[in-house]
Amino acid sequence: MIGRYELERRLHERGGEREVRFLYRDRRPRLPVWRDGRLQVVRWGNGRRQSRLLPPTGWTWQATVEQGYWREIGAVRVEIPATLGCDRGVWFRIRQGVRGILVPDERGIAVAYMICVPSTHYYQVMTRSARMPLLIDEHI
Repeated sequence: MIGRYELERRLHERGGEREVRFLYRDRRPRLPVWRDGRLQVVRWGNGRRQSRLLPPTGWTWQATVEQGYWREIGAVRVEIPATLGCDRGVWFRIRQGVRGILVPDERGIAVAYMICVPSTHYYQVMTRSARMPLLIDEHI
């Protein structure tokens, strides 16, 4: 998997354990996603404006998803496996992963967006961010 998706440069060591970091600020932002029981590594959002149709961000609000904004362009829900998250330089533990959506761009290339919700008070104090990832069966 590491060779297939060219993940070597994303390998890091933390406390003696290897981890693969997927950061939105990477020059080629990618995310791992579980879709239909298969793990894939796909483009994370449209921050580099590779698509003229998709929003130029890597996140979408849960309310936007629920209102059906993404339905017309074929979005499917996915799970983003993660054990750690980083927001504004603050690392935090994740137990089961993060909710996301996967949509095709105009060339049919799969693009993932992380679903976010308004920050809890704790998360906002910790990261100074007004939004937080929608964690799977977990609240921070």
